[in-house]
Formats: sequence, C-alpha cells, structure tokens
Amino acid sequence: MSDIPTSIAITPVGPVHGSIRPPGSKSITNRALVCAALARGTSLLHGVLASEDTHVMVDSLQRLGIAVQPDSEPDSLQVVGCGGVIPAKQADLFCANSGTTIRFLAALVALGQGEYRLDGVERMRQRPIRDLLVALQQQGIDARSELDTDCPPVIVRAQGLAGGAVQIRGDVSSQFLSALLMVAPYARRGLEIKVDGELVSQPYVRMTLEVMRSFGAKVPEGDLQQIKIDAGQVYQGTDFHIEPDASAASYFWATAAITGGEVTVNGLSPLALQGDVQFVDCLRQMGCEVTDTPAGIRVRGGTLRGIEVDMNSISDTAQTLSVVALFAEGPTTIRGIGHNRHKETDRIGDLARELRKLGATIEEFEDGLRIIPPAVGKLHGAHIETYNDHRMAMSLALAGLRVPGVVILNPRCTEKTYPKFFEDFARLTRSAT
Repeated sequence: MSDIPTSIAITPVGPVHGSIRPPGSKSITNRALVCAALARGTSLLHGVLASEDTHVMVDSLQRLGIAVQPDSEPDSLQVVGCGGVIPAKQADLFCANSGTTIRFLAALVALGQGEYRLDGVERMRQRPIRDLLVALQQQGIDARSELDTDCPPVIVRAQGLAGGAVQIRGDVSSQFLSALLMVAPYARRGLEIKVDGELVSQPYVRMTLEVMRSFGAKVPEGDLQQIKIDAGQVYQGTDFHIEPDASAASYFWATAAITGGEVTVNGLSPLALQGDVQFVDCLRQMGCEVTDTPAGIRVRGGTLRGIEVDMNSISDTAQTLSVVALFAEGPTTIRGIGHNRHKETDRIGDLARELRKLGATIEEFEDGLRIIPPAVGKLHGAHIETYNDHRMAMSLALAGLRVPGVVILNPRCTEKTYPKFFEDFARLTRSAT
C-alpha cells in the first residue's frame, strides 16, 4: 500500500446516501483459519479478509507446516488441516500487533510437541497475555513471558493439552477464552473452563463457539462462565463463508448519522455472528432510523441526542460512537470499556486526547468517557494522531465529514484490518460533496 499518503485531509460533505459492503470480518477470518488448520481434511474459506492481521495469521500457520494457499475464487483461501497434529516441532512466529493471532496461536501451539516462540511489534510487547499463559500452565504446558513482563514475546514448550479443569480471568480480553475453546476438542480429556470474574466482549466468545460448530465441534449452549468441551473431537474440513466486518460497518452507519444521510451496509443482518451489529441500536437511541432490509442494515440519520450506554459487549465500536457524540445534543457517556486501554493503543486516554483537539470537553473514567460537545459551530479541525491504531484512524476521520480541517495522520495503519478503507470511504461520500 505504498500509494497511501502520510496524511489524509477529510473533506466535509452534505448528507451521504449510498450502500457499501465492507470486506470480510477479521475476527471471523482468524477464527476460521484456526479451526480449518486443526481440521481433518481441506477447507475452503470464502470472503476472507486480506489485511495485516490475517496475513500474519496465515504466515504463522504456514511456518507451523500447515498448507494455506489462495483459491481460484477471489477472496478465498484453501486450508489443508493437520487433524490436530502440529507438523512443526519448532517455529518462530511474528504476529505484528494482532492480538487474535498471538493469543490464538499461543494456545494452538500448545497442542504441538516442541518449542515455539511468538513475538510482535513494540506495542505487542506491552499487551497482556499472562492470563492465557497461566491457563496453559494449568494444563502442564511450559508457557512463559520471555522477558518476564507478562507480555510477549512468549515461549511455549508444548506437549499437548492434558484436559480437565482450568480457570481463566475474563476481564482483560475475551480472546484468552476463545483461544482455549478452539483447541479444547484436542485435549487428552474433556476440558472444563471456568471464567473468573466478569467476561468482557461476550459476543466474541459466542462467535467463537459458532465457528467451532461450523467445523463440526459439539459445544454447549448457554452459560459462558463455565464451559465444558468434550475430548475426542476433530474439526472437519468444510466450505465456510465469512460475513462482512461489522466493526468496519460501524463507520459507514455512523456516516449516515453524522451527515443526516442514509447508508445501507450490505451483507449484514441483526442475526449476524458478530455482536458489533448491535452498534446500530446505539444509533437508534441517539435518534437514527434503523431498518433491516433484504440487502442489509440501513441507517437513516436524524436529530442526534446524547445517550448513556454500556458498550462492554461492542467495545470495538466505542470510538465510532464517541465521534458521533460530537454532533449530538447533550453529552454522551460510554462505560464498560476499561479493557480498551490494553488494545492497539489506550483507546480511552488517547481517544480523549484527540477528541479534545476537535473542541469537545471530555471526562475520562477508568472504564470509559463522557463526551460533551461544544456549542454548535464550535468544533474545529485538527491534525489527528492515530497511535498506529486502525480504529483511531477510521473513527476520527468521521469528524471531518462535518468539520473542516480534520487531517488524519498515518492513515496507513488501517492496513491492519481494512487496507482500502479510505478508498471505500471516499467512494461512498463523493456523491455528497
């Protein structure tokens, strides 16, 4: 993506009317890759997201000896599964800043017989992974932080999962639980996972279970605080279709809300695997009209009003809602997203800093923030730092739809999950300029 400039100035527009289909879900793509890699037989994954996060997952699986290659069909990958037997006895895996990749693979390599090292960029070395390592240690695995920081790099000396009871904290990242769940069918005996404390981002765990079911695993319904997965199961190769990314869709639904236009995101319905489709419920509370159409979910903008909302279960869209809140009547309070401080950047503190640049008053909490928009006409442009966080770039670009002078620095960071975001964003908004 060398043609991406070092900064992008956003042009204000009038009401935006149109439709768009975002690329495939990153979250589903990486879960499907793990299950397909562990399956018996060949899987064909359709609608695969091509991005940095999925590239490092594919590269790591290949380094582990699992065959992953493009199919003749666009946006599709063919994966020849290993049947739960990791071919490589040693591997050094680079995961960039992909939390799903490093956490899912730390559990996956525990099924192997050998030594594996997992590392990433500087920010990855600040992202917590201790709770997953402790859970693996309960399974008899020698899993540790190489630098004794409770963060990557991670060394895993593997000999398979013993099974039985294991406890894991749920208040930092649901990815730890998802990682254990996906490898649980291959434990030597049934794995019973108990979650200690609050489980954040529960829809992502339900997504994990649904993907596992699609590959033939038998997993229980209901309580996510204590889950038992029977041993002796093997995923089966399958054709699997990946939904458009609902987190990415939030930027386009927000475009309709901010400009008073109407945007349909094709390929998503309220029954999607991704909990982030619930973002439209927040927009409805703020005054937008939301309609489920045969093509997808349509949002029509209206007079926006501030709301109070717990976004624990859809925390990846909290930045998007924060920008919509700039244009609402009255303050908006977002709570329940304390775990966002441990993402690609501190998505509470750094977000608050950039929103203040635009003229908003921000009250910051440990688990969220309160956005108090200024008087009408008092928002102003600013050069927006993105902290190499794709969601900072995509969400804060929305402010420029109404406010002149908004410039997004380092837009290249969107390569992590949505390399063509600014192309799609410009195409959707062009007719309204």
